[in-house]
Amino acid sequence: MLTAEESLKVKLSFKECVMGEPSFYRKVAMVVVPMIIQNTLSNVVGLLDNIMVGQVGTLAMSSVAIVNQLMFVQMLCIWGALAGAGIYGTQFFGRRDYEGVRYTMRFKTIIALVITVIALIVFITAGEPLIKLYIAADTTPDDAIHTLSLAKNYLHIMLIGLLPFGITQVYSGTLRESGKTTLPMIASMSAMAVNFVFNLLLIFGYLGFPKLGVAGAAIATVISRFVEMGIVTIVAHRKKSDYAFLEGLYSHFVIPLELIWPIVTKSLPLLANEFLWSMGQAVLMQCYSIRGIEVIAALNIANTIAQIFNEVFLSLGNSTSIVVGQELGAEHFVNARRDAWRMATLSVLSCFVMGGLLFLVSPIVPRFYNTEPAIKELATQFIRVVAIVMPLNAFANVAYFTLRSGGKTLVTFLFDSCYVWTVSVVVARILAYHTKMPVVEVYFTVCALEVIKSAIGFVLVKKGIWVRNIVKKV
Repeated sequence: MLTAEESLKVKLSFKECVMGEPSFYRKVAMVVVPMIIQNTLSNVVGLLDNIMVGQVGTLAMSSVAIVNQLMFVQMLCIWGALAGAGIYGTQFFGRRDYEGVRYTMRFKTIIALVITVIALIVFITAGEPLIKLYIAADTTPDDAIHTLSLAKNYLHIMLIGLLPFGITQVYSGTLRESGKTTLPMIASMSAMAVNFVFNLLLIFGYLGFPKLGVAGAAIATVISRFVEMGIVTIVAHRKKSDYAFLEGLYSHFVIPLELIWPIVTKSLPLLANEFLWSMGQAVLMQCYSIRGIEVIAALNIANTIAQIFNEVFLSLGNSTSIVVGQELGAEHFVNARRDAWRMATLSVLSCFVMGGLLFLVSPIVPRFYNTEPAIKELATQFIRVVAIVMPLNAFANVAYFTLRSGGKTLVTFLFDSCYVWTVSVVVARILAYHTKMPVVEVYFTVCALEVIKSAIGFVLVKKGIWVRNIVKKV
């Protein structure tokens, strides 16, 4: 078996890097297809939810968008913090070391609880001033007060769902890292159905339920999160033969000291990365929002529909960390390099298709919203921008997960969040605050900067700095 250094000397042909054997695509399909189904349906339901809230009015839609942007930071902090342990969990599973998988899952549970408590404190004490940052100065006093009131009410209800969300991510993430993606998909789809039904009942007051509007949307989301947590935890523990690495998870809740620090050193850069990246996205939206409250509504529409089409490359990126990470854990380093390039090819090619489809439907979806024609047109233009830059985002995404699969979390931190703050945020702030460039052109310029990030990712993946087994010494 070749060492990591020796494997880098093995020349890979162009053909084997872009085309895989049927067995490769079968392996990828087993991991990625449930993810795509789950996340796509989730985003479709999210779109329907968004349209329902949009029927209440533009201010209601904007208030929900503001809170969701803030809570997106907390969600990414959870994902980032758990991802560090997930790198070890994936490689432990590749070595068939189930005790190691249990260690990483216990670590995840503790971290998820800590982040949830911190998020609750922040949102309870600083929720109102954070919301006010997104209300443009030229908004009329009545609209500003109404938007703030709706957003605060929505936020306070959504806080109830933070704990079940964190626990669900611990279980679903571990199952996916082991290639067991079906149960998380079933749990998520069930939660989506519950969310959709209760949205209809509580937003509009059907079948004798109270008509709660924005508050109803929040309650429906919270209920669905408890349902998802219940399904994924109960079923996973009952089917011990399918999920052997869960047996004894809580009976002897111990994490070896020699494993804690390595996981922490991988988790901290990822936590910092997701926090800073999500904060960067929040600042980018705030930059665009100074052009008017209607920009937030238009971006909300655009991001919701774009997320459905983005899901293919996002799921392929997540699958890259699993497919490549397991090969690294098994010390099949040449296979890991080959698979990384194949996943990149698959992801980029898929985005030429999905981007084209997104461009075609860009004028259709905004018509379903109960909002002004100018906002619908603005949303259409934002959607077209997302469609054009989608292949660039796809390659950068695969590069990120490839680097992460080998434990290069400090590199991914520099590659991802530092790039957002030093390039994207700086350019957006200059153009939004100090020029009269139309907001769509500002948005396009910032999104197109992804070409630089993709080029950096190509170089880092090609150099093979990520090709290593990080669990061998544990």
